Amino acid sequence: MRKIFLSILLLFILGITANAQSKDEISIRKMLKKQTICWNNGDIKTFMNTYWQSDSLMFIGKSGITYGWQKTLDNYKKNYADTAAMGKLDFNLLEIKKLSADYFFVVGKWHLSRSIGDLAGIFTLLFRKIKNHWFIIADHSS
Repeated sequence: MRKIFLSILLLFILGITANAQSKDEISIRKMLKKQTICWNNGDIKTFMNTYWQSDSLMFIGKSGITYGWQKTLDNYKKNYADTAAMGKLDFNLLEIKKLSADYFFVVGKWHLSRSIGDLAGIFTLLFRKIKNHWFIIADHSS
């Protein structure tokens, strides 16, 4: 009887753990979906809400490494000055992997459909849970 009870308890604990993990993944997927909507509405400022507002935010792109939320925002505004340059964004998420209770690693493809010529590439994102909210703390987009 004790073995049955322990087995049921173990299954219950595993079920709770799996559910907690899926809540975090769902939250991250929702954030990326909202980010896409903001971009497609021409709203770079709200698009940036997903990023950690810190001087330690790291963005790696074709021009090298940028540190800081404000500098990252400034680069987005410079490189995508209007809706024609921004186009319509689409993400294809390839992998979302939980690294720990406070970190997720995301790999995907991005595509911009634009009248001035499409752009596409790959991205890796490192998410960190800070004060119970998920933020991108590192972005490598190429």
